[in-house]
Amino acid sequence: MGIAANDDVPYRFELFLLGDDEKKVTWELDTRVPNTAIFTFNKEDHTLGNLLSARLHKYSYIRFSAYKIPHPLFATFELRVTTDGSITPKDAIVTACKDVVQDLDTLSREFTKEWELKKITAEGPK
Repeated sequence: MGIAANDDVPYRFELFLLGDDEKKVTWELDTRVPNTAIFTFNKEDHTLGNLLSARLHKYSYIRFSAYKIPHPLFATFELRVTTDGSITPKDAIVTACKDVVQDLDTLSREFTKEWELKKITAEGPK
């Protein structure tokens, strides 16, 4: 692990790199509530937790979706998902992830297009 130039603190990005024996996501079924699973995302924080939870709320088959950070010093979050049974919680997460990636791709393309238009208009007529 690298150390920042003048500190004994590791570079922030290294806190989000997975080790050889680490998995990005693990999950387990919650046997107390039907159609519920708890997903643990390793080396992630509020950004992804809130994004996925909010995206899941858009689907009609989601009954409940929320995340929590078990401890503020560790970059993990737990996402609890309950569906109506028409789709598994795991499939709901996969769908949400695909949709978020598609949304971010659209955002990137639209931003780039607007940025290029701004540069063209700033240059003015030749």
